[in-house]
Amino acid sequence: MVNFKPTDEQELIRQTIAGFAREVLRPAAREADEKNGVPETVVQRGWELGLVQSSIPEAFGGYGDARSAVTSALILEELAYGDLALALHLLAPRLLTIPLLVAGTEEQRKRWLPRFAGPEFTVGTAAFVEPRWDFDATSLATRAERQGGGYVLTGQKCLVPLAARAEAVLVYAAAPDGLAAFVVERGAPGLTVGEREKNMGIKALDTHPLTLEGVRVPAAARLGGEGANLRPLLDASRIAVAALAVGVARAAFDYARDYAKERRAFGVAIAQKQAIAFKLADMAIEIDSMRLLTWEAAWKLDSGRPATREAVLVKQYASQSALNIADNAVQVLGGHGYIREHPVELWLRNARGLATFDGLAVV
Repeated sequence: MVNFKPTDEQELIRQTIAGFAREVLRPAAREADEKNGVPETVVQRGWELGLVQSSIPEAFGGYGDARSAVTSALILEELAYGDLALALHLLAPRLLTIPLLVAGTEEQRKRWLPRFAGPEFTVGTAAFVEPRWDFDATSLATRAERQGGGYVLTGQKCLVPLAARAEAVLVYAAAPDGLAAFVVERGAPGLTVGEREKNMGIKALDTHPLTLEGVRVPAAARLGGEGANLRPLLDASRIAVAALAVGVARAAFDYARDYAKERRAFGVAIAQKQAIAFKLADMAIEIDSMRLLTWEAAWKLDSGRPATREAVLVKQYASQSALNIADNAVQVLGGHGYIREHPVELWLRNARGLATFDGLAVV
């Protein structure tokens, strides 16, 4: 029998992150959304919290222990409860560091990981999503052709977090022997970072399109070397999106529930009206279902069991459920839900992005 009760250490971590999300992220969320940017004070406090360094082993300058997808899922839920866009900004370097830890060679880890263990926020990122109506994570259009002692990368990417500031980008591409990823350094010839994208939600997160026109990289830049299995990274990304979805959904539900308890109509709180009470009950059930499915997928990943089926299903289920729950939260508030004075409209726009974005986080 699997027991998903968090350990004492996991609960302490969760409480610490929850406090940070409540005291730092939530108060900054509205202004960050309106100004399309993350305050540097928030970035530095997130860095000081160790969201990236805690995932890097001591041998490479960090202070992390063994990687745990379940622990990461707990962290991501709490961060997204504070604000999804701010969370994704703070977590962007992990798009490079976690894959290096999971699949990188010892030489790749020694070269890159210490750069992300210092006292200042250091930007790394990953380029996964492609601007295609038929985008398929398992069949990328970006190509990596073997030439001489290295590879030539050609293709287009979109929704790349912090691309204009990143020291390096982990570019996913289709190689002759299957899915591959390459560490491409800033300023590489043929690598072009486009103008910042204008998105409906998750507006505080700085994302850009990338164009790769014959970008040459050495064989040593290929993550894990030739033949490395990157499928677990896709699973880890899907589970991460699900965990973030739980956080967004819980934020919307909590606000709607509290509003319904205080808002009175015809002499009683609207939470006592069956239409509202049943809607809130359904939202709570969905959130618990999302969380348990996320934990199950993360547990399978941690235990070395095949987790692709669970990861695919929970990503789809959680992202759609978060959108439905955020929409229901707007409806619970009635006309007030459409007013920017209340954050439910922000959560609805952000939840829409969860169903669109892919590869923006990893557990």
